[in-house]
Amino acid sequence: MIIKDSHIPIYYQLEMEIKEIIKELKPGDPISSEREFSEKYGISRMTVRQAINNLVAEGVLVRKRGKGTFVATPKVEQELSGLTSFSEDMRSRGLTPNTKILDFKTIPCPRGIASKLKIDEGDMVYEFSRLRIADDIPMALETSYLPTALIKELQEETLHGSMYEYVEQTLHLKISHATQTLESTLAQKSESTPLGIKEGAPVLLMERYSYLENATPFEYVKSIYRGDRYKFVIDMKRSQS
Repeated sequence: MIIKDSHIPIYYQLEMEIKEIIKELKPGDPISSEREFSEKYGISRMTVRQAINNLVAEGVLVRKRGKGTFVATPKVEQELSGLTSFSEDMRSRGLTPNTKILDFKTIPCPRGIASKLKIDEGDMVYEFSRLRIADDIPMALETSYLPTALIKELQEETLHGSMYEYVEQTLHLKISHATQTLESTLAQKSESTPLGIKEGAPVLLMERYSYLENATPFEYVKSIYRGDRYKFVIDMKRSQS
């Protein structure tokens, strides 16, 4: 119900109405048109458009040119408080993880990455790029660097699974913790194509350095996550003074 003399903006009331409506729908189902909403609630199409635009920006709805507006696939949530691999995280949510290897090679380590991995510039590292997929939907584009002296005999077929599982179960090394940064940015052409999004679309840039229990860094990963498919959740507790 829309209350026109309420202090709550009409567009926001309509957003709440639409959210209630789509609870009975499935991802990919169409919603009513702007004209239909306008006639049903007796409000302007401009107001309807504002409400729908806000829900599209929020990732609740998705527009398809020439076809209409549809219920979006819910974003995958990842908590930043725990340390899990992409494969482990997707399986815990009942999704089927998959990986497409885009590149795999051994290179001399660049200076900036060498300092973070605590190795010398020019020491050999594995460099590989992987497209991470969940239920056949591209989620993230990862580029990883691992020292060859520490992560021995890494084969391309191993990259289809969890790197953390390989390190712990095959190499019998104990992973301790990771340092991670997260920021918003815009997708470059080289990133947007494999992710199936437009160049300049909003994405999340994550950089992670992972450490073994003896504080030795063994991995640097740069990940580009689709902003329309992924969101990160932080559980914060108030410190006791």
